[in-house]
Amino acid sequence: MENLKTDYLIIGSGAVGMAFADTLLTETKATMIIVDRFPKPGGHWNVAYPFVKLHQPSAYYGVSSTELSTGEKDKIGLNKGLYDLASGAEVSAYFDLVMRQRFLPSRRVTYFPLCDYKGNGQFESNLTGESYEVEVENKIVDATYLNTSVPSTHTPNFSVESGVQFMPINDLPKIKKAPSRFVIVGGGKTGIDACLWLLENHVEPEKITWIVSRDAWLVNRQNAQPGEEFFEYTIGGQVAQFEAAAKAESIPDLFDRLEKAKVLLRLDPNVKPLMYHGATVSELELEELRRIKHIVRLGRVKSIGLNSIELDTGTIDTNPNTVHVDCSASAITTLEMKPVFEDKLITPQTVRSVQPVFSAAFIAHVEATYEGTKKKNQLCGVVPLPNHDTDWIRALVALMMNQYTWNQDKDLKKWLLSNRLDGFGRLVASVSKDDEAKMAILQRFKEVVKPAMMNLNRLMTEI
Repeated sequence: MENLKTDYLIIGSGAVGMAFADTLLTETKATMIIVDRFPKPGGHWNVAYPFVKLHQPSAYYGVSSTELSTGEKDKIGLNKGLYDLASGAEVSAYFDLVMRQRFLPSRRVTYFPLCDYKGNGQFESNLTGESYEVEVENKIVDATYLNTSVPSTHTPNFSVESGVQFMPINDLPKIKKAPSRFVIVGGGKTGIDACLWLLENHVEPEKITWIVSRDAWLVNRQNAQPGEEFFEYTIGGQVAQFEAAAKAESIPDLFDRLEKAKVLLRLDPNVKPLMYHGATVSELELEELRRIKHIVRLGRVKSIGLNSIELDTGTIDTNPNTVHVDCSASAITTLEMKPVFEDKLITPQTVRSVQPVFSAAFIAHVEATYEGTKKKNQLCGVVPLPNHDTDWIRALVALMMNQYTWNQDKDLKKWLLSNRLDGFGRLVASVSKDDEAKMAILQRFKEVVKPAMMNLNRLMTEI
């Protein structure tokens, strides 16, 4: 067993591990060892389906030091008029570039791909079988805790009869012979991607059956744009959600108001969503998805046979010439929260709603700047990952508490404004006092925050 020594041992070179390491590299003189089971950095992007894209603008993704976005708006397609969404191939190449051109040349980062971490500072190479033991001066960083699940490595929790044409979404582009129809299993972002890809490739909507166990509230991508020309939607959307939160008389009334303000969207206006995972769509994408009329809402799939599919509350027909596409993997499988800082261990989690990459960079900055586990955990309150519809409320309350704490620290506010992953703060700071329309939006924001927080705490008692 070879003995190594480092300041930080980072487990995982996915987006979270890379964002954390990047901030440490910028703000400290620490040395790091990064261990990962994949052959390249990027984590689950190594095994993502070939047509996957980010569902939020590229400007909000990656590591703090290195821009991912092209800065261009899409001129065609279902994201037309909005800022670019990097493809899976682009994201994978980006993380590889950051590793090769920034991390490794620094001489402070040592990278061990294709290795299994065994715990207690020990890992083993899958190629050579060599074992390593690391003496860690500062902290071990578990950047794998959120445990992203992807379709290609996911094991379905239902049975599939022999002879059924069944595949993960990754294999859709490999189809050589047209089937009679497609059945998409899963109502989350992966299911959405599968349906949109089929429609964009000229599959008639009548040939698509979409199994949706729970309808989801969807985030309007127009309200998450980095450019000043979208201020009315990006910051105005933030104001609209707080105004809805302040005025809502009940939880159903809250979601009605959020929908009316186009903060949240849903597939079918006649079906109440029971899920919220933070999936983001454009209104053009939603319009396209609504072309699919055969949507099955009979709960989760229990089994797929040659001629029938059994679900929780019913059965539907299928046939041997139908392709069944598995999109049932949950993006994040670890929903249990734990303290971010514990003695010699750091466990990055979300400190801002559904933004794990920004959160990792923020946590690294706190580690580099502040003393004491208690203080660090006060600054890094974990925002719960959403699952049910009402988790939208829980997440917003936790986020508002964090934001209030951050606003009390002038140096932290300055860091947020300078960090490229925090686009909203910079957008607000760019407003000229002579711009009456934008200043009016900011005034509405100031007036509504406290009433919103008070009412959200009341609504929390209904959950």
